Amino acid sequence: MNTKKIVLLIGAVVILGVAYYGLSPLWRTSTLIEPFPTPLSTAQNEASATSSAPQVLATASIINTPTHPGSGSVSLIQAGEQRIIRFEQFKTINGPDLFVYLSTDTKASDFITLGTLKATAGDFNYAVPPGTDLTKYRYVLVWCEAFGVLFNSANITVK
Repeated sequence: MNTKKIVLLIGAVVILGVAYYGLSPLWRTSTLIEPFPTPLSTAQNEASATSSAPQVLATASIINTPTHPGSGSVSLIQAGEQRIIRFEQFKTINGPDLFVYLSTDTKASDFITLGTLKATAGDFNYAVPPGTDLTKYRYVLVWCEAFGVLFNSANITVK
């Protein structure tokens, strides 16, 4: 083999490796089933925490984008003094660097990061930071940080 063919072969192997690394997350799926939130109990408020059941304050269906299908619902839950975003019967395709945001719009112009997407399917929870104004941050987004792309959203308008 001459040097030119060896360089082309090495280049092709590198390109295929990079392509596989970049695209392989699209075929990986994961499922997580977390329990429905319950109030946190402490020594001070143990009696009140066990007597107050979690309340669903708002629920919305997942809205997908043309290139990133999704389904399920998102709820805002009050469990004691903690507010929780809960994904239920959720399903989306995988992608690189997916995060869950609370945002003022679906373009992630102004947002709060709740964490990485825990799974591509299932029921799971995210704690809302104390003091978050959910009349302002009313959109829950599944957002690809690597490419700045919206995968799915839900409008959890609190009434």
